[in-house]
Amino acid sequence: MKHLKSLFKEQYNPENFFLIAGPCVIEEEEILMTVAEKVTAICKRLAIPYVFKASYRKANRTSVHSFTGIGDVEGLELLQKVGKTFNVPVTSDIHSAAEAAMAAAYVDVLQIPAFLCRQTDILLAAAETGKVVNVKKGQFLSGESMKFAVEKIKGAGNDHIILTERGTTFGYQDLVVDYRNIPIMKHLGEPVVMDCTHSLQQPNQSSGVTGGNPQMISTIAKAAIATGADGLFIETHPDPSKAKSDGANMLRLDLLEELLEKLVEIRRVVR
Repeated sequence: MKHLKSLFKEQYNPENFFLIAGPCVIEEEEILMTVAEKVTAICKRLAIPYVFKASYRKANRTSVHSFTGIGDVEGLELLQKVGKTFNVPVTSDIHSAAEAAMAAAYVDVLQIPAFLCRQTDILLAAAETGKVVNVKKGQFLSGESMKFAVEKIKGAGNDHIILTERGTTFGYQDLVVDYRNIPIMKHLGEPVVMDCTHSLQQPNQSSGVTGGNPQMISTIAKAAIATGADGLFIETHPDPSKAKSDGANMLRLDLLEELLEKLVEIRRVVR
């Protein structure tokens, strides 16, 4: 886990889980700064290493009419500003091999979306930047099969890898979390994160807008810590009802602190 120590620097606390959190997509600077300021303060108090997350572009929206971002460079520059302002690492997802080098100039962690976790060219391009690469397990894959993504990245000379569980397709419009995947992926030798919000998505709705089940976020998070997750991924927004992407499964910002306090206690018990 040496790359986690390098990523978090003085923030690093191997006794605690780490947190990847922020709004789903970059909507405007004010929301980014509001979320980053609040979450950074909470994480410092609770000694939780923190990575700020927001997508500079959403390329996998269901409907062509859905909001996708404010512009790639504009979004990446805001992410970089957040990182410098609050002295935290930042991450965003990429959607093609060509985006890897561009995004790597602004962020500390490159995230590979679940739908793209088998795309060799994207994995190799991300690996070649030397950045930490967080690969989300596809909804259609087993935990065991993620060894091939790890092999591709390491084969390109990069051993700075994080693996993220985000649920498994269950019928057409739901996901289910198989917590066996956490110890299975940890056995691959990489830190494992539980995506507590996207695992509660209800995709493929006839409205063209993905649904969600946010009241279960705390349940997913508690179970993940109890089963050995090294980190948690939680998308959060001051007012999810007004969010321009994934509002149906984001945690309201003012609910985050109490949840994290409980999770820190669970972590102490299960270690």
